[in-house]
Amino acid sequence: MATDITLICTDMCAYTWRVKIVLEEKNLRGYNLKLLSLEKNEHKMKSFLDINPRAWPPAFKHGDNIVNETLAICLYLESAFKAKGTQLIPDNLAEQATMYQRFQEGVLLYAMFIPVEERSAYELNKIKNALTAEVQLWEKYLQKSSGHFLAGKTFSLADVSVFLCIAALLHYGLRQENYPSITAYYNGLKDKPSITATGPPVWPNFPNAMEEFKDI
Repeated sequence: MATDITLICTDMCAYTWRVKIVLEEKNLRGYNLKLLSLEKNEHKMKSFLDINPRAWPPAFKHGDNIVNETLAICLYLESAFKAKGTQLIPDNLAEQATMYQRFQEGVLLYAMFIPVEERSAYELNKIKNALTAEVQLWEKYLQKSSGHFLAGKTFSLADVSVFLCIAALLHYGLRQENYPSITAYYNGLKDKPSITATGPPVWPNFPNAMEEFKDI
């Protein structure tokens, strides 16, 4: 039981899905999960700000150690519990290099389309063009990857980072027939136990995204 671990988040924080997947892969069950209400401004309460002064979930504690950014939390968990559960950073340096690259690129992909509801028509068109190019790049990446994984022959932190993005793209209407490699990647991982046990999150309602994505 991982009773010395606490994860503080909201049920609509898609980023937290990454952390939950890693916890599951590391067999770290029974941790303390605390849900915040953004509507009640619980993320601005002193008790939360003392842990995360940026006032944005998630927040993570392991004993006295505090880590708040989702990718940092994932790296911390792999380092702290390397010998437990699934090894999420490959030993092979070439695979490790790809893993770190894709791990970081997943942040860029997700951040590109989530604020779409807040943009003007001009900005939306720019985002759509940029997102089209980005999705096409990921289609090429996945065409070159071996099997169902992004970095080598096993599930790694690269997949933890990127699967969230792919799931979001498809949820918001990306045309699967246009991106067979992305679709195959998603279908190959969507029933993985660590993924089904922890998600998907409650996706934010972005109707404009649904409309824009169908043409990408």
